[in-house]
Amino acid sequence: QLQLVESGGGLVQPGGSLRLSCAVSGAALDYYNIGWFRQAPGKQREGVSCISSSGSSTSYADSVKGRFTISRDNYMVNLQMDSLKPEDTAVYYCAAVHLTVATFCLPADGMRFWGKGTLVTVSS
Repeated sequence: QLQLVESGGGLVQPGGSLRLSCAVSGAALDYYNIGWFRQAPGKQREGVSCISSSGSSTSYADSVKGRFTISRDNYMVNLQMDSLKPEDTAVYYCAAVHLTVATFCLPADGMRFWGKGTLVTVSS
């Protein structure tokens, strides 16, 4: 059973940076597309970024393009977040879907494995 554990959240001032990490265990990361999602209070969970199982394809929500960068190595998927804004405040989750189910990330309700989330607060 794939397990995902997020880390790296915290309080940061507007314009600052944070690096989130998603540690993957229980199966080879190579077989999974990994996405970062976020959920702000009172809002629906939304997709932030995705990286394919091979690492060759990435995508970003328009709201974070040019500010966030997703990357992966053997056991970790990272989300580098720069130029943070108050509207980036949310609980951030990583999620996975096997490459035999989908060739890229799916909307939140289609992702199969989830971490418990890490809170990011952007405030002065």
